[in-house]
Amino acid sequence: MELFWKTHMRFQVIKAVCVLFLVVLLGQEGVESRNVKTVTTSFEYSGINCRAHSVSFTDFGGVGDGKTSNTKAFQSAISRLSEYASDGGAQLYVPAGKWLTGSFSLISHFTLYLHKDAVLLASQDMSEWPVIKPLPSYGRGRDAAAGRYTSLIFGTNLTDVIVTGDNGTIDGQGAFWWQQFHRKKLKYTRPYLIELMFSDNIQISDLTLLNSPSWNVHPVYSSNIIVKGITILAPVTSPNTDGINPDSCTNTRIEDCYIVSGDDCVAVKSGWDEYGIAFGMPTKQLAIRRLTCISPFSATIALGSEMSGGIQDVRAEDITAIHTESGVRIKTAVGRGGYVKDIFVKRMTLHTMKWVFWMTGNYGSHADTHYDPNALPEISGINYRDVVADNVTMAARLEGISNDPFTGICIANVTIGMAAKAKKQPWTCTDIAGMTSGVTPSPCTLLPDQGVEKITACDFPQEGLPIDNLELKKCTYSLKLF
Repeated sequence: MELFWKTHMRFQVIKAVCVLFLVVLLGQEGVESRNVKTVTTSFEYSGINCRAHSVSFTDFGGVGDGKTSNTKAFQSAISRLSEYASDGGAQLYVPAGKWLTGSFSLISHFTLYLHKDAVLLASQDMSEWPVIKPLPSYGRGRDAAAGRYTSLIFGTNLTDVIVTGDNGTIDGQGAFWWQQFHRKKLKYTRPYLIELMFSDNIQISDLTLLNSPSWNVHPVYSSNIIVKGITILAPVTSPNTDGINPDSCTNTRIEDCYIVSGDDCVAVKSGWDEYGIAFGMPTKQLAIRRLTCISPFSATIALGSEMSGGIQDVRAEDITAIHTESGVRIKTAVGRGGYVKDIFVKRMTLHTMKWVFWMTGNYGSHADTHYDPNALPEISGINYRDVVADNVTMAARLEGISNDPFTGICIANVTIGMAAKAKKQPWTCTDIAGMTSGVTPSPCTLLPDQGVEKITACDFPQEGLPIDNLELKKCTYSLKLF
């Protein structure tokens, strides 16, 4: 019995020591775990495709202090995520912070997502902007004859790409570039904020773009594109800060965007003079919906002037412009070649405009001196209806090309309220042909009024565009951030 009790007591002591050791160990681990802050963040958005893998930019050494360059971190992260392209794709989440970066390139089957308090700050170190060749349909850079700086967010030969967020911000810090441009100090064309080339299935949505060095959004030589919910802001005196420029693109949808800029809010393009003619890639099947524009020195929607590859089947509706130079402007010239045809615009509301409608065939501004003077553009099938405007200086300035008139112009159900100091002659028309119905003030004689019985003229095509059949998916993610 005595031996039993000694053995029992020894066991209890060992047990107590083990329990004490375990408590101390767990306590230490508890202290250590309290020093590690784990945050779970969830977010959702609508996308052309959802991704099987999602990681945070901080996992790749990103520093959001607004001072540290993250160019290499973005390049490293995206390179690593390319491994998942064939395994459901990948998403890079950029959390709140100010992320200074130069140019970086995207990959296929990829989403870049910006938190609502995330700001991508464009670097002002020009060594972080690689120089690439001019676009083949332009033959030269637009600012300078040589090459061009790569855009901040760039990609080429991609498929299935999304740049989106919870209204996160991309700040181009453009004042640096504007000053260089005005001083004629740039050897190359300024970068854009987002440019995707030779790509298919693109979504750019729910972002705020500030102070771009030049154009903001430039899909080029691409197809099946959605640009949605974008806010673009730049000083109205900033040079060439176009909002959204679909360029030699097919099947594009631009909707629910708000743009204040120093140039055209939407500029539709397809190449410049002999280079655009040779490249031969038009912009077609373009829908523009629910656009709001402020641009005192430029157009709400511009077609051209670089349109040498052709522009066809553009449909714009529910457009609002305030204190903007013109509602719709067609810009072309002798030597452009190409065409602008089958254009349909309806339901425009315009406040304080210089011109409501403006077409010009003498825009000039050639790529070089080698353009063909016999390359005349075709402008035909231009349809405007259901337009209300007030405080307008001049209703329309419509100037075709001698021996190459602009034809098939149709304007119906339009009421234009002239400003107190409006031009005495509200319409100027040369080298054009077409008709009107229910237009006030009375148009020029080259656009004879067909009477109210023709007020249903100039209407949209009944069939939709293929891009309207693309429905966005609901993507939901949860990430643990350490």
